[in-house]
Amino acid sequence: MDKKPKVDSNQIAGRHYEAEDYKRQDELSEGLATTHEQASDDYMEGTIDANFEENVDHSKGSARKDNQ
Repeated sequence: MDKKPKVDSNQIAGRHYEAEDYKRQDELSEGLATTHEQASDDYMEGTIDANFEENVDHSKGSARKDNQ
């Protein structure tokens, strides 16, 4: 069984995502790139609890806001 080289945990904990992580082959870079992509996808997708307008004009099928 091969032993992995010991890595300083402070070095790992201090790392942040960098665009070059997509090109690097080490486990930490791959994990940061994957997590960044997942977070970006979630951010761009938004949420399902959007704020809908109060009054809906069903005849036109669109929402409109009355300022009265």
